[in-house]
Amino acid sequence: MSELTHHGRFDYSAITDRPDFDWPGGKRLAVYFGINLEHFAFDEKRGAQLSPNDGPAPDILNHAWRDYGNRVGAWRMIEMFDALDLPATVLANSTMYDHAPDLMAAHRDRGDEIAGHGRTNSERQDTMSRDEERAMIAEATGVLAQAEGQAPRGWLSPWIAESFATPDLLAEAGYRYSLNWAMDDQPVWKRTEHGPLLSIPYPQELNDIPTIIARQHSMEDFAEMIEDDFDERLEQAQRQPIVMGIALHPYIVGQPFRLRRLRKVVERIAERRDDIWITRAGDIHDAFADRVPPPAD
Repeated sequence: MSELTHHGRFDYSAITDRPDFDWPGGKRLAVYFGINLEHFAFDEKRGAQLSPNDGPAPDILNHAWRDYGNRVGAWRMIEMFDALDLPATVLANSTMYDHAPDLMAAHRDRGDEIAGHGRTNSERQDTMSRDEERAMIAEATGVLAQAEGQAPRGWLSPWIAESFATPDLLAEAGYRYSLNWAMDDQPVWKRTEHGPLLSIPYPQELNDIPTIIARQHSMEDFAEMIEDDFDERLEQAQRQPIVMGIALHPYIVGQPFRLRRLRKVVERIAERRDDIWITRAGDIHDAFADRVPPPAD
């Protein structure tokens, strides 16, 4: 058998064999909420589907369902986060600034972190040439930088789709961290052609799209997953400092019947704010970089 290929971005490391540290305030568990704000092309059919549609575009049913999140669901979630005084990391397609500028302004006014999430979820980075991908990253980054007054520091690729060059292109564009790789419960420094890029844990399990849409679990199932994950991580964090991310899409969990159950589990997490660090992904980057600098290589 020939030797297996390797990404070369980082080496294997057991979580039980790493330097110990505390998050700010002496906390051991860092929790962040990743709110995905996405916009889709009307004449294409790429996107999560409420109901399969094998017919031609336009796919009215699914396009309108996804846009409910921008028109209604996201606003209900802002109300919930305001009531509980919780921060969020917003993973925003750059086309959201044209499509729903008031929504982006509302998150800005809250002090939420705005991270890059491509131009639109109607496209994927893994289908682009290196030059096309570089141009896409530059365009999306420029829109966010102009609107927010500062360049985004974090990136989640649409569809979590990377090319072999994505980490290099992100570091080249000035990004400090990526949320694409779900291989650890702690941040991990990745090697790139342009210096270190921090990989911050982003959930593929505590994520409403794979749980509710792909695997067809109920909101009750999803809420119980979050509760069990939270309780288990509280215990695990006594041994190693770790990160818990919760990935949310307003067109899914912003639906009234799901939002009611989501609110209960988020309230439960908020009740433990004295014991945990509820924060934003960018703040996790800063805290980790201060405590665990990138390796010399």
